[in-house]
Amino acid sequence: MNKDTILVETTINASLEKVWESWVIPTHIMNWNNASEDWHTPAASNDLKVGGKFSYTMAAKDGSFSFDLGGVYTAIVKKELISYELADGRKVRVEFMKMENGVKIIELFEPESENPSKMQKAGWQAILDSFKKYTEALA
Repeated sequence: MNKDTILVETTINASLEKVWESWVIPTHIMNWNNASEDWHTPAASNDLKVGGKFSYTMAAKDGSFSFDLGGVYTAIVKKELISYELADGRKVRVEFMKMENGVKIIELFEPESENPSKMQKAGWQAILDSFKKYTEALA
């Protein structure tokens, strides 16, 4: 990680097992991986192992725009840590911590250079908030 690394976090009121499954299983990812209601993830694949690849197709529901987000896993500690490198070389680290009131997720990511850091932080936080809402509804 570099000095510009951005942090987003939340606490999910659900078991560590449920949080982990929601984070890594493609059918779950397709249900929460969006920053707003007018976006969705129509496709997701995930080979959760060091050196394994993942890919998520993120698209506007009106069909006006879509893109693939993908990368390669660099470290995995089941139910504790996932680190990966995005296709553009940026690094991401996701920590899962069992707490008294659920599971705290801390996500650290290196920003891209096209959009302001504040906007990127808001977008990644919105996706994390969507994850929280979806996962808590499962519990």
